[in-house]
Amino acid sequence: MRLVFGLVLLLGIGLAGFAVKVAMERFNQYQVALAQQRDAIIPTTEVFVVTRSLRYGERLAPGDVQAIRWPADYVPMGSFSRLEDIFPEGQPQRTVLRAMEQHEPLLAGKVTAPGEDAGVASRLEEGTQAFTLQIDVVAGVSGFLRPGDRVDVYWTGQGREGESVTRLIRSSLQIVALDQTADNDRNNPIIARTITFAARPTDIAALTQAQAAGRLTLALVGLNDETTSETVEVSRDELLGERAAVAEAVEGPRICTVRHRRGADVVEMQVPCTN
Repeated sequence: MRLVFGLVLLLGIGLAGFAVKVAMERFNQYQVALAQQRDAIIPTTEVFVVTRSLRYGERLAPGDVQAIRWPADYVPMGSFSRLEDIFPEGQPQRTVLRAMEQHEPLLAGKVTAPGEDAGVASRLEEGTQAFTLQIDVVAGVSGFLRPGDRVDVYWTGQGREGESVTRLIRSSLQIVALDQTADNDRNNPIIARTITFAARPTDIAALTQAQAAGRLTLALVGLNDETTSETVEVSRDELLGERAAVAEAVEGPRICTVRHRRGADVVEMQVPCTN
């Protein structure tokens, strides 16, 4: 009886072990098939994202990023797929240029090159220079300008014939800083006294001459406005009407007179106009 019980026990243990082995094999096969199916449907690749909220001017540390799987066909332009590309060996850390939220992809346009700070020089494209203008509340669109916005510049002064004229002299100039602020993510209005543009040398020369010869006014360009501004010029005469028509309406017919003194009295007499 004991022998039969022992054989049954061994047989049960064997069957249980075989069942566990078969289940594990099935589970592994299912996992492999699932991974293959997932990769076949949506190919993925590694993309580095930030692990915490980052703000303008912060230094980027290795602990601030991590690699995740990202759909290979939808990798954001400027993203990083290797840690050594973000932190080259022997080079200083990068600086944050744009605010980023947790798990947002790290993009090259949102950080500086290794070792650079977040100053204005890092915002300048090839062939452009930083140029600063003095402004007031009116010219500065009541404080609603921010770094990264684009503006049209109007000049008001005397034309070649001495008349007052307002002219669009430059369009879609990009603002890189207001006073000492270059943070694109500021939301509160800034009543700035100076504004810094990214401009080419010819634009800088024109704006310098315009500020010295008259008054400048800025007009904010819409975020999605890609239209090209045409030449715009309005003189005072065009605004008020033709000068000759205004003079005729005011002056009316011409009357000529002469004055004669008769004793203590002065008499004015009308005579024909000779010229």
